[in-house]
Amino acid sequence: MTENHVAGMEVSAVSVLRRAVELDHSSRFQEALVCYQEGIQLLIDVLKVVKDDSKKGHYREKIKSYMDRAEQIKAQVNQMKEDGKYHEQIRISEDATGYSYEVLFKPYISGALTEVWVQDPYIRHTHQLFNFLRFCEMLLKASCKVKKIHLLTSQDETDGSQQSSALAELKESLSAQGVALDLQYSSSIHDREVRFDNGWIIKIGRGLDYFKRAKGRFSVGYCDFDLRQCQETTVDIFHTKHTKTL
Repeated sequence: MTENHVAGMEVSAVSVLRRAVELDHSSRFQEALVCYQEGIQLLIDVLKVVKDDSKKGHYREKIKSYMDRAEQIKAQVNQMKEDGKYHEQIRISEDATGYSYEVLFKPYISGALTEVWVQDPYIRHTHQLFNFLRFCEMLLKASCKVKKIHLLTSQDETDGSQQSSALAELKESLSAQGVALDLQYSSSIHDREVRFDNGWIIKIGRGLDYFKRAKGRFSVGYCDFDLRQCQETTVDIFHTKHTKTL
Protein backbone atom coordinates (compact mmCIF):
# COMPACT_ATOMS: atom_id res chain seq x y z
CA MET A 1 0.00 0.00 0.00
CA THR A 2 1.47 3.37 -1.01
CA GLU A 3 2.13 6.25 1.37
CA ASN A 4 -0.38 8.36 -0.55
CA HIS A 5 -3.08 5.76 0.03
CA VAL A 6 -2.30 5.61 3.76
CA ALA A 7 -2.34 9.41 3.91
CA GLY A 8 -5.74 9.42 2.22
CA MET A 9 -7.08 6.95 4.79
CA GLU A 10 -5.77 9.17 7.56
CA VAL A 11 -7.41 12.28 6.08
CA SER A 12 -10.74 10.42 5.89
CA ALA A 13 -10.45 9.31 9.50
CA VAL A 14 -9.62 12.83 10.69
CA SER A 15 -12.57 14.27 8.76
CA VAL A 16 -15.06 11.78 10.23
CA LEU A 17 -13.70 12.18 13.76
CA ARG A 18 -13.76 15.97 13.50
CA ARG A 19 -17.43 15.70 12.59
CA ALA A 20 -17.96 13.36 15.55
CA VAL A 21 -16.46 15.93 17.94
CA GLU A 22 -18.64 18.70 16.46
CA LEU A 23 -21.78 16.60 16.91
CA ASP A 24 -20.65 15.64 20.41
CA HIS A 25 -20.25 19.30 21.39
CA SER A 26 -23.70 20.03 19.94
CA SER A 27 -25.23 17.27 22.11
CA ARG A 28 -26.22 15.30 19.02
CA PHE A 29 -25.03 12.16 20.75
CA GLN A 30 -26.47 9.37 18.62
CA GLU A 31 -25.06 10.94 15.44
CA ALA A 32 -21.75 11.55 17.19
CA LEU A 33 -21.59 7.92 18.28
CA VAL A 34 -22.00 6.69 14.70
CA CYS A 35 -19.24 9.05 13.49
CA TYR A 36 -16.90 8.04 16.33
CA GLN A 37 -17.40 4.37 15.44
CA GLU A 38 -16.74 4.99 11.74
CA GLY A 39 -13.70 7.17 12.48
CA ILE A 40 -12.23 4.67 14.94
CA GLN A 41 -12.52 1.89 12.38
CA LEU A 42 -10.74 4.06 9.81
CA LEU A 43 -7.91 4.71 12.29
CA ILE A 44 -7.66 0.98 13.02
CA ASP A 45 -7.32 0.37 9.27
CA VAL A 46 -4.50 2.95 9.17
CA LEU A 47 -2.82 1.34 12.20
CA LYS A 48 -2.75 -2.03 10.42
CA VAL A 49 -0.63 -0.71 7.54
CA VAL A 50 1.62 1.82 9.31
CA LYS A 51 5.14 0.46 9.94
CA ASP A 52 6.71 3.28 11.98
CA ASP A 53 6.55 2.36 15.70
CA SER A 54 6.20 5.95 16.91
CA LYS A 55 3.27 6.50 14.55
CA LYS A 56 1.69 3.25 15.70
CA GLY A 57 1.91 4.45 19.30
CA HIS A 58 0.32 7.75 18.31
CA TYR A 59 -2.58 6.02 16.55
CA ARG A 60 -3.12 3.62 19.46
CA GLU A 61 -3.43 6.57 21.86
CA LYS A 62 -5.88 8.34 19.54
CA ILE A 63 -7.95 5.19 19.09
CA LYS A 64 -8.12 4.60 22.85
CA SER A 65 -9.12 8.22 23.49
CA TYR A 66 -11.93 8.14 20.93
CA MET A 67 -13.08 4.68 22.04
CA ASP A 68 -13.32 5.88 25.65
CA ARG A 69 -15.45 8.85 24.60
CA ALA A 70 -17.64 6.65 22.36
CA GLU A 71 -18.25 4.28 25.28
CA GLN A 72 -19.21 7.22 27.52
CA ILE A 73 -21.69 8.48 24.93
CA LYS A 74 -23.10 5.00 24.38
CA ALA A 75 -23.71 4.58 28.11
CA GLN A 76 -25.25 8.06 28.32
CA VAL A 77 -27.56 7.44 25.36
CA ASN A 78 -28.58 4.02 26.68
CA GLN A 79 -29.41 5.51 30.08
CA MET A 80 -31.52 8.29 28.54
CA LYS A 81 -33.31 5.71 26.39
CA GLU A 82 -33.92 3.53 29.44
CA ASP A 83 -35.34 6.52 31.35
CA GLY A 84 -37.45 7.54 28.36
CA LYS A 85 -35.76 10.97 28.37
CA TYR A 86 -33.86 10.90 25.10
CA HIS A 87 -34.49 14.04 23.04
CA GLU A 88 -32.23 15.46 20.39
CA GLN A 89 -32.93 18.41 18.13
CA ILE A 90 -31.40 19.23 14.76
CA ARG A 91 -31.99 22.62 13.18
CA ILE A 92 -31.68 22.64 9.41
CA SER A 93 -31.03 26.20 8.27
CA GLU A 94 -32.33 27.81 5.09
CA ASP A 95 -30.32 26.72 2.02
CA ALA A 96 -28.31 24.19 4.05
CA THR A 97 -26.99 21.11 2.26
CA GLY A 98 -25.85 17.70 3.47
CA TYR A 99 -29.21 16.49 4.79
CA SER A 100 -30.21 13.67 2.46
CA TYR A 101 -32.41 10.95 3.95
CA GLU A 102 -29.34 8.71 4.20
CA VAL A 103 -27.55 11.29 6.37
CA LEU A 104 -30.57 12.23 8.48
CA PHE A 105 -31.89 8.75 9.26
CA LYS A 106 -28.70 6.63 9.26
CA PRO A 107 -27.85 7.11 12.99
CA TYR A 108 -31.21 5.63 13.97
CA ILE A 109 -31.24 2.61 11.68
CA SER A 110 -30.03 -0.66 13.15
CA GLY A 111 -30.03 -4.32 12.18
CA ALA A 112 -33.05 -4.80 14.45
CA LEU A 113 -35.22 -2.50 12.32
CA THR A 114 -37.97 -4.41 10.50
CA GLU A 115 -41.02 -2.12 10.47
CA VAL A 116 -41.46 1.59 9.76
CA TRP A 117 -44.41 3.97 10.16
CA VAL A 118 -44.55 7.21 8.19
CA GLN A 119 -47.17 9.83 8.99
CA ASP A 120 -47.09 12.73 6.55
CA PRO A 121 -50.16 14.49 5.13
CA TYR A 122 -48.22 15.68 2.08
CA ILE A 123 -47.32 12.60 0.06
CA ARG A 124 -49.55 13.75 -2.76
CA HIS A 125 -47.86 15.78 -5.47
CA THR A 126 -45.26 14.40 -7.86
CA HIS A 127 -42.16 15.65 -6.03
CA GLN A 128 -43.60 14.47 -2.68
CA LEU A 129 -44.28 11.01 -4.09
CA PHE A 130 -40.69 10.90 -5.35
CA ASN A 131 -39.54 11.92 -1.84
CA PHE A 132 -41.36 8.94 -0.36
CA LEU A 133 -39.88 6.68 -3.04
CA ARG A 134 -36.38 7.93 -2.16
CA PHE A 135 -37.10 7.30 1.52
CA CYS A 136 -38.14 3.70 0.75
CA GLU A 137 -35.03 3.20 -1.40
CA MET A 138 -32.90 4.49 1.46
CA LEU A 139 -34.40 1.83 3.76
CA LEU A 140 -33.77 -0.91 1.19
CA LYS A 141 -30.08 0.05 0.98
CA ALA A 142 -29.60 0.49 4.73
CA SER A 143 -28.12 -2.06 7.12
CA CYS A 144 -31.51 -3.36 8.23
CA LYS A 145 -34.14 -5.86 7.14
CA VAL A 146 -37.30 -3.80 6.78
CA LYS A 147 -40.27 -6.01 5.99
CA LYS A 148 -43.15 -3.57 6.29
CA ILE A 149 -43.64 0.16 5.71
CA HIS A 150 -46.83 1.90 6.81
CA LEU A 151 -47.83 5.20 5.21
CA LEU A 152 -50.57 7.40 6.65
CA THR A 153 -51.20 10.42 4.43
CA SER A 154 -54.04 12.52 3.04
CA GLN A 155 -55.65 12.04 -0.34
CA ASP A 156 -55.04 14.48 -3.17
CA GLU A 157 -58.46 15.98 -3.82
CA THR A 158 -57.40 17.68 -7.07
CA ASP A 159 -55.73 14.73 -8.82
CA GLY A 160 -56.18 11.62 -6.72
CA SER A 161 -55.55 9.31 -9.68
CA GLN A 162 -51.87 10.28 -9.92
CA GLN A 163 -51.34 9.73 -6.20
CA SER A 164 -53.16 6.39 -6.08
CA SER A 165 -51.49 5.02 -9.22
CA ALA A 166 -48.01 6.11 -8.07
CA LEU A 167 -48.43 4.53 -4.63
CA ALA A 168 -49.93 1.38 -6.17
CA GLU A 169 -46.88 1.09 -8.44
CA LEU A 170 -44.54 1.63 -5.49
CA LYS A 171 -46.43 -0.97 -3.46
CA GLU A 172 -45.95 -3.54 -6.23
CA SER A 173 -42.28 -2.62 -6.63
CA LEU A 174 -41.60 -2.92 -2.89
CA SER A 175 -43.42 -6.25 -2.80
CA ALA A 176 -40.96 -7.57 -5.38
CA GLN A 177 -38.21 -6.60 -2.90
CA GLY A 178 -39.92 -8.50 -0.08
CA VAL A 179 -41.31 -5.38 1.60
CA ALA A 180 -45.02 -4.81 2.24
CA LEU A 181 -46.43 -1.29 1.91
CA ASP A 182 -49.54 -0.56 3.99
CA LEU A 183 -51.42 2.52 2.78
CA GLN A 184 -53.95 4.45 4.83
CA TYR A 185 -55.56 7.84 4.27
CA SER A 186 -56.89 10.44 6.67
CA SER A 187 -58.34 13.89 6.03
CA SER A 188 -57.58 15.10 9.56
CA ILE A 189 -53.87 14.36 10.08
CA HIS A 190 -51.45 17.24 10.47
CA ASP A 191 -48.47 15.90 12.42
CA ARG A 192 -45.48 14.52 10.59
CA GLU A 193 -43.28 11.79 11.99
CA VAL A 194 -41.30 8.68 11.12
CA ARG A 195 -41.37 5.87 13.66
CA PHE A 196 -39.02 2.87 13.67
CA ASP A 197 -39.80 -0.36 15.53
CA ASN A 198 -36.37 -0.16 17.20
CA GLY A 199 -37.79 2.68 19.30
CA TRP A 200 -36.62 5.78 17.41
CA ILE A 201 -39.10 8.51 16.52
CA ILE A 202 -38.04 11.28 14.12
CA LYS A 203 -40.32 14.30 13.81
CA ILE A 204 -39.49 16.68 10.97
CA GLY A 205 -41.32 20.01 10.95
CA ARG A 206 -41.82 19.85 7.19
CA GLY A 207 -42.12 16.08 6.95
CA LEU A 208 -40.18 14.46 4.12
CA ASP A 209 -40.74 17.55 1.95
CA TYR A 210 -37.91 19.76 3.25
CA PHE A 211 -35.86 19.98 0.07
CA LYS A 212 -35.94 23.02 -2.17
CA ARG A 213 -36.66 22.72 -5.86
CA ALA A 214 -33.45 22.30 -7.86
CA LYS A 215 -32.47 25.39 -9.83
CA GLY A 216 -32.44 23.34 -13.03
CA ARG A 217 -32.41 19.80 -14.32
CA PHE A 218 -28.67 20.07 -14.94
CA SER A 219 -27.83 21.92 -11.72
CA VAL A 220 -25.77 20.45 -8.89
CA GLY A 221 -28.11 18.84 -6.39
CA TYR A 222 -30.71 17.76 -8.91
CA CYS A 223 -29.73 14.07 -8.55
CA ASP A 224 -27.63 13.97 -5.36
CA PHE A 225 -29.74 15.13 -2.43
CA ASP A 226 -26.70 15.55 -0.20
CA LEU A 227 -26.06 18.56 -2.43
CA ARG A 228 -29.68 19.75 -2.61
CA GLN A 229 -30.51 22.91 -0.68
CA CYS A 230 -33.04 22.58 2.13
CA GLN A 231 -35.80 24.72 3.51
CA GLU A 232 -35.44 25.76 7.13
CA THR A 233 -36.94 23.20 9.49
CA THR A 234 -36.45 21.50 12.84
CA VAL A 235 -35.96 17.79 13.45
CA ASP A 236 -36.78 16.32 16.86
CA ILE A 237 -35.60 12.83 17.75
CA PHE A 238 -37.04 10.80 20.60
CA HIS A 239 -36.72 7.23 21.77
CA THR A 240 -39.35 5.05 23.38
CA LYS A 241 -39.16 1.48 24.64
CA HIS A 242 -42.75 0.90 23.54
CA THR A 243 -43.31 1.22 19.80
CA LYS A 244 -46.84 2.33 19.06
CA THR A 245 -48.55 2.10 15.73
CA LEU A 246 -49.76 5.34 14.25
